[in-house]
Amino acid sequence: MTEQDFADYLAPGYAADDVPELTALAAARPVVGTFISLFRGSEAEVLLRLLVLREIGHDADSPRWSPDALRRRFAYLDAVKLETVLKRLREHDLLRFGDDGHYHLSDPGRNAVAALGMLLRFDDAEDAELGFLTAQLAGLQATGSVNAEALGHLLSKLNDLSLHFEDAIASGSEFRIVESRQRLSANGKWLDRGTEILRQLLADPDASFDVARIAQRIGLAQSRLARVDAAFQRALNKIETQRVTLGSSGVSSSDVGAWLRRQDADALVAMALGAITDTPDLRLLAGGHELLDRAEVALCDIERNGAAQAEMPPPDTAPPADRPEEEDLRLLTHFTSRLAALDEAAPLHALIAGGGFHQAAYRLSLLAMLADTRGASEDGPVGQFLQIPMDVHFDDTLVDVGSDEIARMSRGEVRPRPSPSHD
Repeated sequence: MTEQDFADYLAPGYAADDVPELTALAAARPVVGTFISLFRGSEAEVLLRLLVLREIGHDADSPRWSPDALRRRFAYLDAVKLETVLKRLREHDLLRFGDDGHYHLSDPGRNAVAALGMLLRFDDAEDAELGFLTAQLAGLQATGSVNAEALGHLLSKLNDLSLHFEDAIASGSEFRIVESRQRLSANGKWLDRGTEILRQLLADPDASFDVARIAQRIGLAQSRLARVDAAFQRALNKIETQRVTLGSSGVSSSDVGAWLRRQDADALVAMALGAITDTPDLRLLAGGHELLDRAEVALCDIERNGAAQAEMPPPDTAPPADRPEEEDLRLLTHFTSRLAALDEAAPLHALIAGGGFHQAAYRLSLLAMLADTRGASEDGPVGQFLQIPMDVHFDDTLVDVGSDEIARMSRGEVRPRPSPSHD
């Protein structure tokens, strides 16, 4: 795809280089092209390509296939269609034909098949998206390459689940609540696995600020999901108190609703014939007692409305109550944990980096306070920070930084304070 191709889809005055997200995707054209070549065409063509690729890569002991072996393996496919599929896979570098006259998967083809296999192993009952995202995050953690983007996908899915469950409870539908409760139960193992990963990430002192911030938000989302089951039970208990039993038959309104949900559309139409009219029946059959009850209710409503419309005396002006502003000390708490885990001297500019100029300046002010008020007695998170056994040394020279909107800053060093020796 050329720059002109991008220009056809951008608003006037914009170029492809003006959109960083588009530039990142354009740089990954080989990977994107692999999936384009796989999924372009009709549904049958796509399924045939995936079938051939998966079967060729399925035999781990014999990764190379001769043309005769492939024809025997896919004897249930039309020979011409099979050759067409093999030709397309070769043309797009998903399948290679070696000098020895045998077919084998290319690296892009094998990676595509492995990624699809990872998705297909999660069934619908386990919520494929949450299972795949959690498994992907576990793999990234095992290789030490967890990033904020992978955590963001998991956070988005957890928030989506929370909104889905809240909507089910607000609907008051017993069937939606039971279905959502089963969905939550099916995802229980993935939530537990995600909790283990978060604990390890938050305990890592080398984790970046963005990763730690999103990990904390994931923890809050998981806490909300952990409380949803109790909300489900309360909603079901409320529905139970409102359930109606049809006489002495033991059949409840929930049983009738479940039976109706199992019927097809034709059966429902047949039951509705003759039971529903296009225009309401306006005839009124009422005796003296019914008319008296209606009149009493109407009279009470008139009296209540009159009382509600009575003028109230003017309100007195109450002095405003000043509520102390609550500070957000999460950044201080996270920085305290990082310094407490420091076991050797570290340069000043490396410790304050991360999150932009404002956060770096905040960390630098904390270190300056630690250097000036060593041993001060304070309460709360500030006191815990001031009690850290660290010495902060500033130099008169400057050091080049070139990141987090900082060009240069004073050179310095943070060192663990040596333990006092006792003779």
